[in-house]
Amino acid sequence: MNIFLKDIYHQQFILKDGIVPAALVYSCPQFLRQMINVHVPHDIYTHIAGVDLIRDHDGEFYVLEDNLRTPSGVSYMLENRSITYRIFPDLLPRNNVQPVKDYPDLLFRNLLALGSRQASEATVVLLSPGIYNSAYFEHSTLARLMGIRLVESRDLMVHNHFVYMKTTQGLTRVDVIYRRVDDEFIDPLTFRPDSALGVSGLYWAYRKGNVAIVNAMGNGVADDKAVYSYVPDMIRYYLNEEPILKNVPTYQLADADKRQLVFDNMDRMVVKRTNESGGYGMLIGSSATEQEMNEFKAAILQDPRSFIAQPIISLSSTPCYIDGVLQPRRVDLRPFALYGPSGIDIVPGGLTRVALREGSLVVNSSQGGGSKDTWVLGPEAS
Repeated sequence: MNIFLKDIYHQQFILKDGIVPAALVYSCPQFLRQMINVHVPHDIYTHIAGVDLIRDHDGEFYVLEDNLRTPSGVSYMLENRSITYRIFPDLLPRNNVQPVKDYPDLLFRNLLALGSRQASEATVVLLSPGIYNSAYFEHSTLARLMGIRLVESRDLMVHNHFVYMKTTQGLTRVDVIYRRVDDEFIDPLTFRPDSALGVSGLYWAYRKGNVAIVNAMGNGVADDKAVYSYVPDMIRYYLNEEPILKNVPTYQLADADKRQLVFDNMDRMVVKRTNESGGYGMLIGSSATEQEMNEFKAAILQDPRSFIAQPIISLSSTPCYIDGVLQPRRVDLRPFALYGPSGIDIVPGGLTRVALREGSLVVNSSQGGGSKDTWVLGPEAS
């Protein structure tokens, strides 16, 4: 995914060779023309990736989607483990469960390494949209665990293409920003002029190499749900390898034949908007009414590029203790990968998301989903 992002914002070999249709990339709202030919520190776009994995009724693993913009949920992974330790203090060491507590240290090390100044002088901040954001708990938790400042747009300013943080001692230069603000809001001078969440001039400070931003701007084109269907082709093209994990079969509804196939079998399909997240903009055919299906069909015919469809996969389930009884609930798994100048670290754990409503396939926390602690066991002591 990282090579793909570097390619489409520079030489565009994959488009010239016809592996990925150029029209698909250029029509993606998350493809930022402002990022074309912009040098990204160490050529790393995807510093933090959260990849959603599912398992079907045959036990086969699939990649459901990639999250490469501002992947969230890692604080739940850390808090779940902390609670498990409190409740079962001897159970985890006895089973040789691998620790996840190193995540903030690994992330902080990678953030420091991106600064243009020496690590001892570098200042790292976490830029949050503020207390009304649904993931604010995560922003404050990660800032606290990394020992860095949690800032909002009003705490930062740009002067002579350098970013400064306002403090009680005066201005402090900022070298690295771990941002949890979406691309279109990050700089009102370059993107949305009505944004109150961004910092005026931040884009040009970034473009001149005076500040590093994590994750890079423009990543949304790689986790567009329509581009997702080409990831196996990207792996073969860039790495000359066969994908180890399968993609969920995906129909792009801009194709008239596939669109008709989906319309004929809508009760067995999940239809998704290509640039929505959090479980929004989605129709699960098996539980949808006739009216909901017709409304989606009308929306698809109006703008087919913005929709994809996938067959409904019966997600694997896990026991959950609900109302005093153990009951099965559907789950998926989001492991987190950290990519820094020294390489890639996969945290030995992840966020297992649970669809708490009975019979539901929607695991997103914004749609009433929950989460579980996830154990990765180390080798048994001899």
